[in-house]
Amino acid sequence: MLAAIALTPSAPVLVPELAGAAAEEVADFHDAVIAAAATLPDRWIVIGVGQTDRLIEPTTRGTFAGYGIDVPVLLAPDAPDAVTDLPLCALIAGWLRGQANPAARVEVRVYSADHDVDAALARGRELRAAINEAADAIGVLVVADGANTLTQSAPGGYDPDSEPVQAALDDALATGNAVALTRLPNGVIGRVAYQVLAGLCEPKPRAAKEFIRGAPYGVGYFVGTWTPGD
Repeated sequence: MLAAIALTPSAPVLVPELAGAAAEEVADFHDAVIAAAATLPDRWIVIGVGQTDRLIEPTTRGTFAGYGIDVPVLLAPDAPDAVTDLPLCALIAGWLRGQANPAARVEVRVYSADHDVDAALARGRELRAAINEAADAIGVLVVADGANTLTQSAPGGYDPDSEPVQAALDDALATGNAVALTRLPNGVIGRVAYQVLAGLCEPKPRAAKEFIRGAPYGVGYFVGTWTPGD
């Protein structure tokens, strides 16, 4: 049973040990992502984007060492000591689990950034069918960013045309407009994750709630929750 959906950015700067002097600037986002993740039950399925499709089981441990500091993360309380090289979406999910619900078990579904909209929607529908067959309550955590070209210092460079794209994405997530997510351009970093979400929730969620939106460092971040329909 699909019980709840939370949406968070895939931003290492949200982890205080990695943020350094920026921690105060992103404090509101830090608090918001933990609050959103706390709405999920004890079993999570994470939707993220990577180089290829990949399933990461809950019995997995990773570290943010590749981002400068060895901050360990576990996808379940009983994860073994062996450290696995994890994509950023899984690291963020594991960190959030430790902050919001240490009892949770987290399965990560990484989807290739190369999927077109039809492939992404199909994977979202397949995931919803699998969740519907589960007897226990499952929460979905979408770990994804918007455009990374929103300011002069943005990691993708500045593209003024991305500003209305980001505004439309934020509005779609805030209102639960799944159809609008199917029209996202490739410049949205988390496009595939959001389109998997659209397939998961079609035709639309029962309700949506925005916690915070913004573009620290020129990257579009949105935090909120969706309440799935029947």
